[in-house]
Amino acid sequence: MAYPSLIRELRAAFPAVGLLENEPLARHTSFRIGGPAPLMLLPASAEELAALCVFLADKGIHPFVLGNGTNLLFSDAGIDRVVVKTCPNAGGIAVSGSRITAEAGASLARAASAALDAGLTGLEFAHGIPGSVGGGVVMNAGAYGGELKDVVAETEYLDERMTPRTLRGAEHGFSYRHSFLSDAEGVVLRCVFSLAPGDPAAISARMRELAEKRRASQPLDLPSAGSTFKRPAGGFAAALIDEAGLKGFSVGGAQVSPKHAGFVVNTGGATCDDVLRLMEHIQNTVLSRSGIELEPEVRIIR
Repeated sequence: MAYPSLIRELRAAFPAVGLLENEPLARHTSFRIGGPAPLMLLPASAEELAALCVFLADKGIHPFVLGNGTNLLFSDAGIDRVVVKTCPNAGGIAVSGSRITAEAGASLARAASAALDAGLTGLEFAHGIPGSVGGGVVMNAGAYGGELKDVVAETEYLDERMTPRTLRGAEHGFSYRHSFLSDAEGVVLRCVFSLAPGDPAAISARMRELAEKRRASQPLDLPSAGSTFKRPAGGFAAALIDEAGLKGFSVGGAQVSPKHAGFVVNTGGATCDDVLRLMEHIQNTVLSRSGIELEPEVRIIR
């Protein structure tokens, strides 16, 4: 791709949009792993995000849309694609009655805080999830018994042809860590959460309770992508990994967390290859021991 000419056209058409060249993706992921993207664009709103994606599509360019990078593992070589990063700039939040409208780049934690401020209950579980609204809706993010499917009413997105669409209710096709949007070549613009009036003190207390559970059980002090594997039918990935004797096992700078076996952490200088080799070892060992095949929850982008 002729990036210099594309950059000139983008700067002329979108003079206010942030633009980074040869930007290391490690700076934009919670794993702190990933080589450069030749071009990264930073829209300031859902409208600007949509306009950029349409502009690029008209040139035959399908960008990689990146939120907060909390569930991604990028190649050490980077990716030869235009990256459009929504978080945190395209992250506006508005409250109307019992509904919260959040742009794709808003963090789930900010959306939950907005609900608390408005005295609305239903998003407490999301307060400690580090991802963005856009990414969360795509994968039906959840924690501690709550999932976005329980509170998402509508999602505005661009389909694969960059045509504006809206999903409502059951049209989202939510299931465990999956939605209609997981398989669609679309771009989430904003989401509407339907919540219920609640007692702010009780909402705040629940958030503090869940935050303490996270601090006590999860390796929040080291870079990771959260849960490395999906929950298998009839069991828990962390328990299977622990029972396989893999807590603390390392490959290069990647390690099965000694604190929580469901997390692969970057102990310092881990490469994408380190993580992939460790994940493969975990899968093979668990399969051999229990007959259960673990499926990655982290998205691997190469």
